[in-house]
Amino acid sequence: MNSSDVLALYRARLSAREAIRAHRERQHIRLGNARLITAGAAVLLLALVYGARLLEPVWLLLPVAVFAALAIRHDRVLQARRAAERTIDFYRRGLDRLTDAWAGSGEDGARFGSPDHLYQADLDLFGRGSLFQLITSARLRAGQETLAQWLLAPAPPEEIAARQAAIRELAPRLDLREQLALLGDEIGAGVHTDRLVRWGSGPAVPVAPWEPWAAAALVAFTAGVLVAWATVDAAGGLIAPALALQAGFALWTRRRVHTIHDRGEEPAHDLQLMAGVLALFEDQRFESPKLVSLGRTLAATGQTASRRIVQLRLIRDLIESQHNMYFAPLAALLLWRTQLAFALERWRRRSGPHLGTWLDVIGEFEALCSLASYAFEHPEDAFPAVSQEGPLFEARGLGHPLIPAERLVRNDVRLDRNLRLLVVSGSNMSGKTTLLRAVGVNAVLALAGAPVRAEALTLSPIAVSASLRIVDSLQAGRSKFYAEITRLRAIVSLTEGSLPVLFLLDELLSGTNSHDRRIGAEGIVRTLLNRNAIGLLTTHDLALSAVADGLGPTAANVHFADEFDAGGLRFDYRMRPGVVRTSNALALMRAVGLEVGEVDG
Repeated sequence: MNSSDVLALYRARLSAREAIRAHRERQHIRLGNARLITAGAAVLLLALVYGARLLEPVWLLLPVAVFAALAIRHDRVLQARRAAERTIDFYRRGLDRLTDAWAGSGEDGARFGSPDHLYQADLDLFGRGSLFQLITSARLRAGQETLAQWLLAPAPPEEIAARQAAIRELAPRLDLREQLALLGDEIGAGVHTDRLVRWGSGPAVPVAPWEPWAAAALVAFTAGVLVAWATVDAAGGLIAPALALQAGFALWTRRRVHTIHDRGEEPAHDLQLMAGVLALFEDQRFESPKLVSLGRTLAATGQTASRRIVQLRLIRDLIESQHNMYFAPLAALLLWRTQLAFALERWRRRSGPHLGTWLDVIGEFEALCSLASYAFEHPEDAFPAVSQEGPLFEARGLGHPLIPAERLVRNDVRLDRNLRLLVVSGSNMSGKTTLLRAVGVNAVLALAGAPVRAEALTLSPIAVSASLRIVDSLQAGRSKFYAEITRLRAIVSLTEGSLPVLFLLDELLSGTNSHDRRIGAEGIVRTLLNRNAIGLLTTHDLALSAVADGLGPTAANVHFADEFDAGGLRFDYRMRPGVVRTSNALALMRAVGLEVGEVDG
């Protein structure tokens, strides 16, 4: 399939789901009217039975039975309508991505951002209109966290290969992703995985084996006494002792019961969604090693994870029911809070240690499904090859995945052991920084196991770093120049690690004078290249183009050109060899109406 085929498929499925919703809406209206008519008939029968006394009371069972049947059928129709609405939203989101109207909708992952990370802010990984917002379809926090981690750190080559195989297997499974969309009304991130795992593996609250049996026996005894008293007027003298025994038992276990309930508040969120994701995964048959391995990981826990999560959800729902004002008196009589505390602790002891494993599987499965959806919707994007010979970054037809297709201009980029540095010159808005971001974002995608916006890409294991979006901080009392040299120090320190570094430097040392800038820039670049790094450096300052000349064959100058005529500025965003020989700064100033007088000399 190509992207046009995917677009047509989504539109066809959206139309079909909208037809289903319209059908369910008509059923909803008809059933609502039928229930109203049935209620009216019941009122009429009441009048005939108790007013005119023309019918026997047994006739009242008829409207009750009909109303109950209609209510059950109506509830199913409403559920089906909600399901259709979720799938409609699923395909509308997909169409928005395919037509480049997705920015601002969906989870943006802003909480994963960190100003100290060496490339995430520079490459727009998180936030509105970010790479994360384009890619993610994860329903749970575990999936979103896993995808974010994959974007923030490179995977080893064998893991990249395993993810690619899993993504290729999942990409055609559109029905599976639609089923995931049916699991909840909104994308939810309510389960805080760390807290849930800590609860599951936390210290046990001591509950003796006989105590749950004692609680059940006390409730059964009290119930028997009350039934005997109510039906045959016997055992009335035992009511007070029975209630006193229950109260004493509840008081004796009160502190431990409170501790269990207090610790167990975290599992109250999104358990249905967790169970649904696990059940979908358990029902699949996979062939790729990564997905097979995840299945074995689940099986190794010795339990059906989805069923165990359903049991936990049931316990939590029963706990919540005690807050119902009508049920609360009966709950106290049944030692409801105490018995459910014992059940919750029993569940935690048996299954709690496996929660971390289950959430890891959910996280990886959802992250893989997100990348599979991205691959399915961008069939022209290539899966990169990973070479052990490095450092290497070689791309043909490289573009930026966040730029709409109709405006995207592609370029070829190669950096290797021989050609380690490209100094990119050009005027304002000509495409220099966009090229650096395209290189960086595609490297991040490749090292996460995802397809890239390129006709072909081969790279070696590398550590990505960037200095593209450095700002000052009034709160920290830090100037832009200080922030930049701090980032540069971190990039240089990164070269001491096990991976070669890919550096992306935009307008290096622009916050200082031209003399210090030229000397400082060349010194920093020489240090990076001597430490086996490769990268790109952009500049407006033509004096910095001499950096490449001073480094011999390991560096080269390239540039982006522009034309300025009566119609305004024109860019083709094509990278060319050599140094740019034009500047558009003055022309731009005058074009926007800024008066720039002539200066003598």
